[in-house]
Amino acid sequence: MSDKCFLLVLHSHIPYVLSHGTWPHGTDWLFEAAAETYLPLLNVFRRLTGEGISPRVAVSFTPVLVEQLKSPAFREGFRGHLKMKSAAADQDQRHFRRTGEPELERLAFFWKDTYDRLLADFEETCGSDIVASFRRLQDEGHVEILTSCATHAYLPLLSEDESILSQIRQGRMTHRRHFGREAAGFWLPECAYRPAYDWVSPLAGGRARPRAGVDQLLAQEGLRCTFVDTHLLRGGAAKGVYLELYPGLKNIWESSRGGRKTARKNPRDPYRPYRVHPSGLPFFIRDETTGRQVWSRDIGYPGDGWYLEFHKKHFPGGLRYWRITSGRAGLADKAPYNPDRVEERLREHAAHFVGLLEKTLAGRKRGLIVSMYDTELFGHWWFEGPEWIYHLFRGLAGSSVRPATAAECLERIPPPPSLIGLPEGSWGEGGFHSVWLNNSTSWIWEKIHSLEALWKRLKPKLGSADGRLVKQLIREKFLLESSDWPFLISTWSARDYAEHRAAEHAERAFRLAAWIERGQPLSPEEETQLSAWERADFLFSEVPGPEGRTLA
Repeated sequence: MSDKCFLLVLHSHIPYVLSHGTWPHGTDWLFEAAAETYLPLLNVFRRLTGEGISPRVAVSFTPVLVEQLKSPAFREGFRGHLKMKSAAADQDQRHFRRTGEPELERLAFFWKDTYDRLLADFEETCGSDIVASFRRLQDEGHVEILTSCATHAYLPLLSEDESILSQIRQGRMTHRRHFGREAAGFWLPECAYRPAYDWVSPLAGGRARPRAGVDQLLAQEGLRCTFVDTHLLRGGAAKGVYLELYPGLKNIWESSRGGRKTARKNPRDPYRPYRVHPSGLPFFIRDETTGRQVWSRDIGYPGDGWYLEFHKKHFPGGLRYWRITSGRAGLADKAPYNPDRVEERLREHAAHFVGLLEKTLAGRKRGLIVSMYDTELFGHWWFEGPEWIYHLFRGLAGSSVRPATAAECLERIPPPPSLIGLPEGSWGEGGFHSVWLNNSTSWIWEKIHSLEALWKRLKPKLGSADGRLVKQLIREKFLLESSDWPFLISTWSARDYAEHRAAEHAERAFRLAAWIERGQPLSPEEETQLSAWERADFLFSEVPGPEGRTLA
């Protein structure tokens, strides 16, 4: 086997949206990801294995995403979504025929055929179970499945190690239940990492207290490896502009520097795995060069003029009929999409990527390139992305650089025995925490930290409390801790929706905690309210309860 390895890591995550809206924010996010990304990728992986090519891809699934994909509500709603898109294409065909636009009329037929095939794939090939389909690929040895935090919590900013452990334990528990084995590795949400040091709250300040590093908590829970961004290996020089504008962030940055003295001695070679100090947990480093080729719409493949334009849609169905055309073209100047011209560009871009891998590792006896992306980039944001992956792995079949899973990479290129001290940071803009903690989002963290403190005070009462109340409190706490809410607020992607969701889960959690603290039976009105919350926020049939117990 080759000791020049390529590890493609796809991170799959959608926040909990079932029972929380449809369009423009809500279940349509989940339906679009399933239709445009998860099903097309399954199709690509099946085609590759049918041709005798094992993709050896590492795919992470957050527990909150898995729970949604397994939900009967998702399955029924997703069928309706696919049928609605097919009907919209039918309507568009008639419209474009009336308006004398034959190119767009042909594209409407293309979309109808696409959604009809997706429905057939979902019901017949997948048996209406996307998670089970990925599990079969795992069991056949073609993909490696990673887990992550329960609800994609931003771990460095949680104020209690117990909260971090609960997020990790839920990830392991949900993974075992749906994939039938321990996870091959752990995806840190937003690649956000914090080492061990005397931590001071970025919100409240106060006396410093010792905190375990995120790596130590992962190792404690038996996780096998994780992934970090490049700048963490090289000393963590990147830091966000909010450090000067938001004093709490500046305090935590200065505090973290005391725990990363060894980072200045770190090696500069990102093409191998290492072990983090002090836990010894193996970690992989994201490759910047290959990352830009796929992430960037400006200099990367997704910005090619022949590919489908994401932002211009035809309503009421929301289907897309135009290509990017050029980076300078406004939406009014986009030319019609031509699927027949895309195949040639995909082959060229896949061949270029293979050449880039070979060039990067040229002259080395062994080496590892780790390319890490959000799964939803392929298909949802970059419509042709899944097909590009197909051509990429066909090209790698004849290359000196061979695809490998994380476990295989650790076996072929084991990390050196010396341990590496990593600084605090993430793969967010600026490399630190400012996307998630800033003046617009600090109120969410105030609620999270208050709830963490309240949970500690409640612990003596939890053993005798109503199990339903404790279980729902854990669910609402998990949902409040989701990194999506501050991210959507900071980026203005869905600011009102995110603010509402964070406030809603906080209100429910504090109300549940008050009922537990009161220690009396619920009134009929409170019982009705609890039942409504259980229906709306039903995920994780088993949760990690107090004192390490599992609440089923």
